[in-house]
Amino acid sequence: MADRSLTHDEMTAFAQDGVVNVKGCVDADWVSLLLDVAERQLDNPSPWVNDVNAGGSENRLFTDRYLWRHNDVIHRFIRESGCARLAAQALQSQSVRFYFDHLLVKKIRTEAVTPWHQDAPYWPFRGKQIASIWLALTPVTVAGSSLEFVRGSHLNNVYYLPEVFGGENNRSGQWAAEQKGEPVPDIESERSAYDIIGFDLEPGDALIFSAWILHGAPGNASATQNRVALSTRWLGDDVVWDPRPGVDPTVNPEHVAIEPGQPIRDNAFFPEVFRL
Repeated sequence: MADRSLTHDEMTAFAQDGVVNVKGCVDADWVSLLLDVAERQLDNPSPWVNDVNAGGSENRLFTDRYLWRHNDVIHRFIRESGCARLAAQALQSQSVRFYFDHLLVKKIRTEAVTPWHQDAPYWPFRGKQIASIWLALTPVTVAGSSLEFVRGSHLNNVYYLPEVFGGENNRSGQWAAEQKGEPVPDIESERSAYDIIGFDLEPGDALIFSAWILHGAPGNASATQNRVALSTRWLGDDVVWDPRPGVDPTVNPEHVAIEPGQPIRDNAFFPEVFRL
């Protein structure tokens, strides 16, 4: 599976729609290994956890990040799964660097929605060649909190104000409130005004999407199926370092060996994983 390539139609869908559904992105062995990681993180989260209703068997929203720095399975997945190659193909980039991993769990009957947003405003970069690969580790439907997208919104050249997921209850995410910008429109109240697409996925399927596309997800209405996914974030050739106020504080700008406006050639924080 590490040699899998995107088809012409898949690359066209990413370019035009901002998102593509990649069936069988990784094989079942990776899915099993990553599910084991998810179970362990639920009991022993990292300092970058966001856990609403911690310990609950339902109505629990759990996210954890930057596991690649200390978890061997995640570290190997980044380098060996073939996702870097797929990211480069989707972005039409000669190389890709890795940014971070994001474990996402919504237990059964979880009410919390993922609000409509763009990813790029949360992150300390400028550039269009930024994408996520959102890998399903469990079966997921839109009603079960799969992602939905405003098709083509990555081409609008609008920078939207990032929201704090979970509002005031998310203490670890208040850094996003420091930014200023145009608010995300109330897409949910005017769904018919937007070209919204959503996807049902099986374990091992993935959504590759631009950091500039508007997307969100409902709560997990299922009474039987937890939603577990791993999203990895990838940076292409045109990306430069931009540590402005109100972006992800996990990477300390004082420790990065590049200056604002420079290409992100720092292998300690943003390792190059693939090059043509």
